Amino acid sequence: MRQMVLSILVENEAGVLSRVAGLFSRRGYNIDSLTVGATHDSRLSRMTVAVTGEENVLEQIKKQLGKLIDVKSIKELPSDSSVCRELILVKVAAGLNERQAVIAVADIFRAKIVDVSDGSLMIELTGNQAKLTAFIELLDGFTITELARTGITGLARGIED
Repeated sequence: MRQMVLSILVENEAGVLSRVAGLFSRRGYNIDSLTVGATHDSRLSRMTVAVTGEENVLEQIKKQLGKLIDVKSIKELPSDSSVCRELILVKVAAGLNERQAVIAVADIFRAKIVDVSDGSLMIELTGNQAKLTAFIELLDGFTITELARTGITGLARGIED
């Protein structure tokens, strides 16, 4: 099993996300991560979809996506020739005694403290999935009260579009 990240250009129209997600659900494929946003061309949106599966299943996913009328292009984003990032926001319970220790962990990862209250800190961190996972693991001794992840987004390296 391996994870595949796809960058998919689609028509920027109502219902496209539903049709793409429906393709996955009808065939019983699980989506690890899905992000969607407009591109520099207002007629197109970029979907970044991360899926895990056997090689034959991953190939089938690409073929099925290519059959959708709304899909304009599909590009696999291999880790060695693309840049993929994810954003997380983490709210950590931290009184005066724990605050400096949490800030020290955030500093190691170049994370930003984006909110401070009497009993908690909110931290913003961007990076690859391995970096985010390592950060969360280092917070294991603290109480994470909330966590939100955006999902993977990415682009191929170089001048290809």
